[in-house]
Amino acid sequence: MQGGGALNGERLQSYLEEAIGLRGPLQLQSIAGGQSNPTYFVTGLEKSVVLRKQPDGPLLPSAHAIDREYRVQKALAECGFTVPRMLHFCTDRDVIGTPFYVMERLDGRVIHDCRLPESSPDERRTMYKSAAVTLARLHTIDWRAAGLGDFGRPEGYFERQVARWSKQWQLSRTRDIPEIDFLQQWLPAHMPTAGPSTIVHGDYRIGNLMFHRHEPKVIAVLDWELATLGDPAADIAHFGMMWYSAPEEYGGLLGENLVDLGLPDFQEFLATYEAAAQRQVGFVPFHMVFALFRFAVIFEGVAARAKAGNAAGENAADVAHLAINFAKRAAALAQQS
Repeated sequence: MQGGGALNGERLQSYLEEAIGLRGPLQLQSIAGGQSNPTYFVTGLEKSVVLRKQPDGPLLPSAHAIDREYRVQKALAECGFTVPRMLHFCTDRDVIGTPFYVMERLDGRVIHDCRLPESSPDERRTMYKSAAVTLARLHTIDWRAAGLGDFGRPEGYFERQVARWSKQWQLSRTRDIPEIDFLQQWLPAHMPTAGPSTIVHGDYRIGNLMFHRHEPKVIAVLDWELATLGDPAADIAHFGMMWYSAPEEYGGLLGENLVDLGLPDFQEFLATYEAAAQRQVGFVPFHMVFALFRFAVIFEGVAARAKAGNAAGENAADVAHLAINFAKRAAALAQQS
């Protein structure tokens, strides 16, 4: 086996040959760009698959739950939704040090710049429409019929989320960010009426979508680590953060000329989603404030992992300052509403 850092190559090769018939010698290629669960292309003699594992080292409670990723994607694939096909889940830590799962490798494009620089304006608009329609499809899946009735508690979603991310802030904070402390007080006091319960992806954004290699359409939704049951407005707001993020902040759209780029604004995206879902969401400022607050806490978690030396992304220390940026933006939006 070649590549793959500290993974036990011989043990993995023997295991995967027996589990899924992947004959070696194997080659491992780390997939860069993520701050979450380390992911690899694993290429054998006849085919290539994707392996996703937990990070090494101590983890925050409930974080990096790859068993849930595997379960929800397997259920969604059986519903015909656009996710990679799940091939195998391994709980034996002796193989590579952590649990992991293997899924099919799709031939598509993953683009982390929300401006979609390599596409034409017409293609960009179609790609954003596909993103909106795909999200609407997810939110209209009958999660009970899909066998996900116990995948999460559908009631009280935002109450639990605000409490969860406030706790994560306390667990991972490496410094004082007054805006996050303000938001922990503001959010519970401005809780909106709950929307319908759906499957919620939890990190729905351009960088977690795979587009067709040549066509402007979504062929897979990736990275289901934060998936649960809850309020669909959470996914819409998370996707909407790109309109509140500058290009140098994870490739956002803030300050860009959307008309020249051929890109919709957030309201157009929301209207496309609601038309596809055939229902209105009741989107209010709270939803966007919460999304920005959560992202600020997530980036503080990146900073904590970088400090501990077990961050998945090589640029973890560089992006840690984004916690402050998103916290300030969330606080400003809250004060304006």
